[in-house]
Parts: sequence; C-alpha cells; structure tokens
Amino acid sequence: MTQKALAEAVGISRQTMNAIEQGEYNPTIKLCRAICRVLGKSLDELFGEEDN
Repeated sequence: MTQKALAEAVGISRQTMNAIEQGEYNPTIKLCRAICRVLGKSLDELFGEEDN
C-alpha cells in the first residue's frame, strides 16, 4: 500500500503520513488506531518499540 493510499484511507495528507514514518510527527491515538484498522495490525505491531 502506498503512503498516498493509506493517507487517503485514514483521512490525512501523504505529507503527514510521511512525517509519521520519519518520526517527525506523533499521531493521535485515534489516528494510530485508524492506521491499524486499515492495515489489519495491532498498535504494538505498528508502533511498539523494537527490542535491541
């Protein structure tokens, strides 16, 4: 799925989606949940911290 398609599905701009991916914008929990619904993933799968 492209940034544009995901952004459109959750009602934000592609630029905002890019900023989220780059760590330059912290989305609201409501937006995080919308992204998860569209992608069929949990909050932890998409936004959880990685174990290093």
